[in-house]
Amino acid sequence: MDSAWNGETLPARLREVAAAHAAVSARFWTESETITYRELDRDARSMAGALAARGVGRGEPVGILCPNAPEFLVGLFAVLAAGGAAAPMPLPMGAGGHDRLAAIAEAAGMRRVIVSHRFGAADTFAGLLPGVEAIETSARPDDAGSAALPAVGPDDLAIVQFTSGSTARPKGVRLTHRNVMSGLTAISEGIGLGPGDGGGFWLPLFHDMGLFGTLSAVFAGIPAHIWSPLSFVKNPARWLREFAASGATISAMPNFGYDQLLGAVLPDEAAELDLRHWRISFNGAEPISHGSVQSFLDRFAPAGFAPEAMFGVYGMAEATLAVTFPPLGRAPLFEWVDRAELTATGLAVPVARDAAGARAIAGVGRPVAGVRLRITDPDTGTDRPDGEVGEILIQGAPVTPGYLPAPTADDFADGWLRTGDLGYRRGDEVFVTGRRKEMIIVRGANVYPQDVEAVAREVPGVFRRRCVAVAAPDGSESMLVIAESTLTGAEADALRAGLAARIGTELGLAAVTVHLVPPRSIPRTSSGKVRRLAARDLLVPVP
Repeated sequence: MDSAWNGETLPARLREVAAAHAAVSARFWTESETITYRELDRDARSMAGALAARGVGRGEPVGILCPNAPEFLVGLFAVLAAGGAAAPMPLPMGAGGHDRLAAIAEAAGMRRVIVSHRFGAADTFAGLLPGVEAIETSARPDDAGSAALPAVGPDDLAIVQFTSGSTARPKGVRLTHRNVMSGLTAISEGIGLGPGDGGGFWLPLFHDMGLFGTLSAVFAGIPAHIWSPLSFVKNPARWLREFAASGATISAMPNFGYDQLLGAVLPDEAAELDLRHWRISFNGAEPISHGSVQSFLDRFAPAGFAPEAMFGVYGMAEATLAVTFPPLGRAPLFEWVDRAELTATGLAVPVARDAAGARAIAGVGRPVAGVRLRITDPDTGTDRPDGEVGEILIQGAPVTPGYLPAPTADDFADGWLRTGDLGYRRGDEVFVTGRRKEMIIVRGANVYPQDVEAVAREVPGVFRRRCVAVAAPDGSESMLVIAESTLTGAEADALRAGLAARIGTELGLAAVTVHLVPPRSIPRTSSGKVRRLAARDLLVPVP
């Protein structure tokens, strides 16, 4: 890494990188394409001239509708250099994908969207987003004329990052150049990013973990290796072999990604890999499972994967990704607490790991540079003492000033961002226990859905341990467990009964209804988070 990042804006930092690391490149494995950082800066500035000529205004949100390919980064930096704000958009895959794009465009007040040339003519998107101009990624000054690029300042809007929508309709997180540069600096410092490192990511670039992970590599002037999400999901074992061959040292994925690798790579195959160079493997974006982490460490220890490489973190788009990091060189930390006490009183009472009703909660370290964190009573706003669960509030240089279309009174409390996440502190260590909106009330008692899912996924017959617990939509204070399974007939009936019995025995919950759905039915966000509230739609009969 350079001794200092002098550029205060994203285009300025890219110019520094292009000058100092001209031949270093981003390699897009799925597309078999490579772009050097000098080419990225050159192509982005060329396209920025075309955008400026089209009248892109200062701080104007411009959509980026591109796969994990070179044109995503070119389009993003082109928008920034033209003075606009890049708004990465999810690819319209699956039911409701087009509606979500339209909702995002409306929320952002979007007038233009950059569309990958791989999707065909931009005209095909005219009906998809009425009133929004589609600009192909091949647009250059020769096509539309060129205009002088404006001066961009650190407090100008840089990125509008739409949240994944795990618990609510997506909303646009406003991030200034100062926010993003502060956040990327905190990431770099938090993991000691250096010239011997390389990033390797398969998460979508329109998602915060994929985007800011990749930008952290680019801005450090080190190689970036990028795959498509579909290539990972279709063949996790191939991705791991290619990651090992790339020599990359840094990667990131939600907990479910580690489960995917465990299911795809057998012990004998794992032993043939060389993962000694894998220095940091971020685990975040969804609850961190002790079982998944321990199984991954056991499976890939023969390949040289070190326990301290498993880096359990807490982050969100609102903080330019990073909120808390553990110290470097520490193996994963888990605390075992009394589950019943946690749900009934909000007290995290430590117990032995083999105690009845023990729940493992991952420690995710302390706030990164520039971020301050409080844990407060959600109703009164007073700080909670160590070991008491409350809502996590954050503040600092990387943290968003608000949302699009407009912030609400519920977003902030006395200048602190309300994250909606629940957790507690033990000394300097932060532990995240769940989401406020996902808590389920069953006969007057609070229940964490993660506790129910942890029990259900261990029952034989649940397809690849995929299940979700949600509150019944009829207000009856009962719980629905939706599990993926290939079983039918009497075997399916036995699985339903077995799930209900296991949950009742281990958690003391009787008001549980079990539904089985086909494999790969439970909806997830772009980062792999289970969309618990959307999962209930699977049970609505089709008219």
